[in-house]
Amino acid sequence: MASSSGASSGSTTMLRNSSSEDDLQQVMDLRKRKRMLSNRESARRSRVKKQKHLDDLMGQLGQLSKENNEILKRMNVTSQLYMNIEAENSILRAQMAELSHRLNSLNEIIEYVNFCSGTFERHEDAAAPTTGAFGHQLGDDFFMNPWNNADFHLNQPIMDMIMY
Repeated sequence: MASSSGASSGSTTMLRNSSSEDDLQQVMDLRKRKRMLSNRESARRSRVKKQKHLDDLMGQLGQLSKENNEILKRMNVTSQLYMNIEAENSILRAQMAELSHRLNSLNEIIEYVNFCSGTFERHEDAAAPTTGAFGHQLGDDFFMNPWNNADFHLNQPIMDMIMY
């Protein structure tokens, strides 16, 4: 009997081993399925997060493109204004040069006339300014610095010759 009970005890052990192996396999399969589900969920969350980040970047790209276009428009407007002002400054510089040249020419003519006619000769009593033909006081620096004389206006024909 001992031998038969030993044989049956070995088969019970085998059954238990195979049963525990089946249980172990089921536990491992269950863990594997749980891990697969967890990995799938993690991958899904990762894809959602990646898509959200991509959407945020696309929104940021749109906003930055819009800002860039606005800056370019402002730069173009500013450049155009700069060019207009630069052109106007060039015209004003040319007009100033022409008027300075004319003023120098007029001063040379006045000096020549004064030299030739002696009309505006300085006398020792030069403290009192001379009155010109149009009622303007002609001081020491009247012809040399006409911009200080607010009452004196140049005739219009000087401006007519300047090209715009």
